[in-house]
Amino acid sequence: MAIPPSAAAVDQTPDLLDPAFWSRPHDERAGIFERLRGLPRPEFVRQQIPGLGPTFGYYALVKHADIVEVSRRPRDFSSEGATSIVGLPPELHEFYGSMINMDNPEHARLRRIVARAFGHGTVAGFESAADRIARRIVAELAERGPGDFVRDVAAEMPIAVLSEMMGVPPEDYEFLYTRSNRVVGPFDPDYVAEGEDPAAVVMDASRELGDYITRLGRERAAHPRDDLITKLVRARVDGESLTRQELVSFFILLVIAGMETTRNAISHALVLLTRHPGQRALLLSDYSAHAAGAADEVLRLATPINWMRRIATRDCEMNGHRFRRGDRMFLFYWSANRDEEVFDDPYRFDLTRSPNPHLAFGSLGPHFCLGAHLARMEMTVLYRELLRTLPEIRAEGEPRRLESSFLEGIKSLKCTF
Repeated sequence: MAIPPSAAAVDQTPDLLDPAFWSRPHDERAGIFERLRGLPRPEFVRQQIPGLGPTFGYYALVKHADIVEVSRRPRDFSSEGATSIVGLPPELHEFYGSMINMDNPEHARLRRIVARAFGHGTVAGFESAADRIARRIVAELAERGPGDFVRDVAAEMPIAVLSEMMGVPPEDYEFLYTRSNRVVGPFDPDYVAEGEDPAAVVMDASRELGDYITRLGRERAAHPRDDLITKLVRARVDGESLTRQELVSFFILLVIAGMETTRNAISHALVLLTRHPGQRALLLSDYSAHAAGAADEVLRLATPINWMRRIATRDCEMNGHRFRRGDRMFLFYWSANRDEEVFDDPYRFDLTRSPNPHLAFGSLGPHFCLGAHLARMEMTVLYRELLRTLPEIRAEGEPRRLESSFLEGIKSLKCTF
């Protein structure tokens, strides 16, 4: 995480989308990305994918400036299938054809509908609920004693907050947790048994999540409540409402983007605060003054989402680099958040870093994360209670990392206090 890159030379760029690359030590990864950032133009990385030919590959966008530029030009660089490596297969479009994988005008229409039910004003009203949830989680941790931090604390916070917002009952939290793990970890042996087909695992878990929200949506349509699902099924913009497919894909987006990413940021925060006792002492000395800076610095170094995909819609130029229509490019946020041209001493964990224009939520543009303020709020509320009640809490040992190229995930992490 906050480890400087290895000095070892790297002669050949590996496939940066291979989960095996993201299983490497952080300093090896950092060394490869540092070399790529020093190149005069984005490197073309070849992929060995059966049936797609020897010249198949993508451009690796690793510099902060390049990712910002591409993100602000959606007409030139399409977000169609942004979360997939080679495009969403038809059978998964029902579950993952959400606004994150769309261009305008469809993206703008969905974002308008969702924003009214999920905007800043709505989420602000949930801070008191988040505070109550944080107190419950920390009290249970204190009573239970040291153990795994991920499931009982880091994952429980976003699951409970989002579930309360949506109207999901507590008895279904474990269902959401296990299904989301299988969606994001189909190549991880802890989540998918030997012999299981990863594609089938993702499909089955997605179908179960889709069936679940469909049933919940029907219940809310018939018996409205004061919750997010009711607002979504009843929302209207220009006379339009969400279709079943749109409701399903948005719910799965919330589960993955809202729960998994915040869970990982919370887990990385404990690791960083443990490894940097001086910064931890600074945070404890005046939590209110440093909480916002701490959240953003954790997000910068954790970078829960490693990449997104874009496709050039026409022949065009970007920061002096020429691209042709159909060129695939991947925006490596993990690298951009360590760009030495933007961040002084980028491997240093510094709660007072200002400015801190990290790209953990994407860059400003139509696809900037709609839940950014919610994620920051959950992190600051939870750690306020955690450090107030258990000021000596520490990570013990090394975190067990998720085998994934898309998420910078932590599966388990022991804590002690």
